[in-house]
Amino acid sequence: MDDEVNVTYITFDGHVEVQKYRYVYFVVMFALYIIIICWNSTIVYLIVIHENLHEPMYIFIAALLINSILYSTTIYPKLLIDFLSEEQITTFTPCVFQAAVYYTLTTSEFLLLSAMAYDRYVSICKPLQYPTIMSKTTVKVFLLTAWFVPVCEFGISVVLYMTVKNCHNSLKGLYCNTSIYKLQCVPSVALSIYGVFVLLNISFLPMLFILFTYIRILIVTYRRFKTTRTKALQTCLPHLLVLINLSCFVAYDVIVVRLESDIPKLARLILTLQIMVYHPLLNPFIYGLKMKEISKHLKHLLFQVESLVLIQILKFTK
Repeated sequence: MDDEVNVTYITFDGHVEVQKYRYVYFVVMFALYIIIICWNSTIVYLIVIHENLHEPMYIFIAALLINSILYSTTIYPKLLIDFLSEEQITTFTPCVFQAAVYYTLTTSEFLLLSAMAYDRYVSICKPLQYPTIMSKTTVKVFLLTAWFVPVCEFGISVVLYMTVKNCHNSLKGLYCNTSIYKLQCVPSVALSIYGVFVLLNISFLPMLFILFTYIRILIVTYRRFKTTRTKALQTCLPHLLVLINLSCFVAYDVIVVRLESDIPKLARLILTLQIMVYHPLLNPFIYGLKMKEISKHLKHLLFQVESLVLIQILKFTK
């Protein structure tokens, strides 16, 4: 009888003593969510208002940070509601939609990082051809591709998931991700094959392209002056740090979530929370401090804010 009807409600079983620490969880995660939104939005704001940052590299950085904001908004609001609810539940359709948006934004970052790697390659290895190759049209094509391809591929995943029968009603996590695969009565061969195709197509292949591009950059710059090599490393290092962070995120998702590795519940919770926090919070931190032009404008903005605060304090004390 259970095999004939899809499960109506899905329970999130990844919480640890949520009834006891619900308000602690809520306050901490709400504060982190606000910090993530403000921190990412600040860097995007600086890129938008300063004309010297209207270059392809900074435009791609802004797109990456917008992804971080949307990524967090996909997870945090529902999670905050769950902390204050008696039961941490959802239904199948919103769950599939959340997972699709979550992975669309995540995988689009690989494509954005690929575009950034290509931009650095052209800038460093073919500087005279850079204005021609990295035109406004090229940048628009890269941006549209980075979002459109994942939307299409995960849109197909949504259609496939909506056709399968579900017999289980519990997810070992805090939100909907690839663990929804475990809800099926019988594992779908089509979904498994398509999942591997998507993983290779918009995660593994872009990663190889990025590594190949940066190896080429290192080879070319090694033959030049030390100052050129140092400048190249300074611009490429932030992108590599973000790639490493994103790769760890995907590895966690595949190994722990999809394969349901035998990890204690508390350890799984800590790992999940770290991924949720580090992934959207590190990007603006890396680019805000490591990219010289952004760092300069950020310091100026912070100085202005500090001056305004001091002026208001002085007025209040008078």
